[in-house]
Amino acid sequence: MTTDCNTPEFAFQGLGSRAVTARFDGGAITSDAGGLLLREVEAKTGILRRFAACFTDHRDPERVEHTAGELIAQRVFALALGYEDLNDHDTLRHDPLLAILVGKADPTGQDRRRIEDRGKSLAGKSTLNRLELTPVGADEKSRYKKIVARHHDIDSFFVETFLALHPKPPQEIVLDLDATDDPVHGHQLGRFFHGYYDGYCYLPLYIFCGEHLLSAKLRPADIDGAAGSVKQVARIVEQIRLRWPDVRIIVRGDSGFCREPLMCWCEANRVHYLFGLAKNARLLRVLGKELHEAKLQFEATGQPSRVFKDFTYQTRKSWSRVRRVVGKAEHLAKGSNPRFVVTTLSPEELDARALYEDLYCARGEMENRIKEQQLCLFADRTSCATMRANQLRLWLSSAAYTLLAALRQFGLQGTEMAQARCDTIRLKLLKLGALVRTTVRRVWISFSESCPYQRVFAQVYENLRRRLPLTASG
Repeated sequence: MTTDCNTPEFAFQGLGSRAVTARFDGGAITSDAGGLLLREVEAKTGILRRFAACFTDHRDPERVEHTAGELIAQRVFALALGYEDLNDHDTLRHDPLLAILVGKADPTGQDRRRIEDRGKSLAGKSTLNRLELTPVGADEKSRYKKIVARHHDIDSFFVETFLALHPKPPQEIVLDLDATDDPVHGHQLGRFFHGYYDGYCYLPLYIFCGEHLLSAKLRPADIDGAAGSVKQVARIVEQIRLRWPDVRIIVRGDSGFCREPLMCWCEANRVHYLFGLAKNARLLRVLGKELHEAKLQFEATGQPSRVFKDFTYQTRKSWSRVRRVVGKAEHLAKGSNPRFVVTTLSPEELDARALYEDLYCARGEMENRIKEQQLCLFADRTSCATMRANQLRLWLSSAAYTLLAALRQFGLQGTEMAQARCDTIRLKLLKLGALVRTTVRRVWISFSESCPYQRVFAQVYENLRRRLPLTASG
C-alpha cells in the first residue's frame, strides 16, 4: 500500500535505554485483514451479488475497469469495515486486501490501463459517487452517471435474502415495525423539523424479522410515523407467502402503528397484529380498579407491582370494530404507569400477562438493531442533496448490515461472540493487522502473531467452511 508521508521517521518516548522510532516502511500491511471472513460469507450466500443484480449498468463495457458489482461491493465492504465517507476511498483504493474482498484479479493494481492509475486497484470517490448521483431516467446516452438503481428490486432483495438464509420455513414469524429519526444538518430535499425529536431530520421506516432487516424506507419527517406501512407490510407478506404459504405472521409495533388502515388490512389478510395503544380517559377508567390494586400492592411491599386486565374496546369514531385490548396497571416508585396494547391474538393463545410481557415487550430488541445500523454502519450518513441519493446510502448501509448479520448467524454461532454487536465484531474480528504479499500463484496474508482473538477467528472460519453455499434462487 502506497502512503505519502512528509515525515520519514517518528521519534517517540524512549523505552529505558532504547530509542523508539517508527516509519511507514512496513510494506503492504492492511488493518482490515479480518474482512476475509466477510468475503467468505459473500462466497457462501451471494448477498452482494444479489444486491448488485438490482442495478442496471448502461456504461460501455469496453471502457469499464470497475464493474457495477465491484463498485457496490467496494462500498458495502468499506462500510462494514468502518469507512463511512466516500473520501476514504481515495486512500482505500491502494489497499490490496479490500481489492481481494471486492474480487479484483489484480489486487496491486499494476495492470491498470492508465499509468497514473497503476498501484490503485480500486475505484476512487468520484467513480463511486456516480452510484448515488445517477438519475432515475439515465440510460446509455447519459454522459457520466448511468448506473441505475432499480428501487423495486432492491426492496425485494432484502426479503428474498431473508428467505434464502432460512431454507426451512418456521411455523411463525414476527415482523417488527418502527420509525426513527435520521438527523440532517444541511438543506437536503425532504428534511423537515420534527417536534418530537426537536430537530430537522428524515423519518425512515424499518421492518425487521428478528435480527434480519426486511425494509429500510427513507421518508420525509412531515408525515405520520405509520405512513406507508400498509404498502410495505403487504409487499413483504406477499413475498414471504409465495415461499412459505403456511407460515403464521404477526405484525408488531408501538402505538404509532395502531392505525385503522393497518389493522383492517391485517384482519382481512390473515395476519395477526400486536400494537401499543395510546392511553386516554376512557381506557384509564376501564383500568381504574386494577390501577388501585397495583397501588395497594406497591404500598404493602415497596416493590413495583403489575396487574393486568383483558377486555374488549372500540373507539367512538376511528375503529370499525370491537377489538381485544390488554391493559397493564403498573405502580412504580415514581407513580402509576398504565399501558395498553391491542391485538387479534385470542386469550386462549396468550393470556394478558404473556401477551404483554413476553410478546409485546420483546419488540424492544428491534430498537437495538436500528441502533446497530445507525451507530455502527452509518445509516444516518444521509448528507446528499436528494432523497434518492440518500435512500441509496441507506440501502448500502442496510446491505452491510445484512452481510454482518449473516456472519453473526452462520459464523459466530457457538462462539463467545454469538450475540456481539456489529461494532464489536468489527473491532475484534475484522480490524486485524496483516502483511499482504502477492505472487504469481498466490496471495499470502500474514496475520499478527499477537492477535488476541485467534481462537475465535479460527472457530468462525470453521463455521463458515461448513456452511453449504446457497443456490442462485435462494
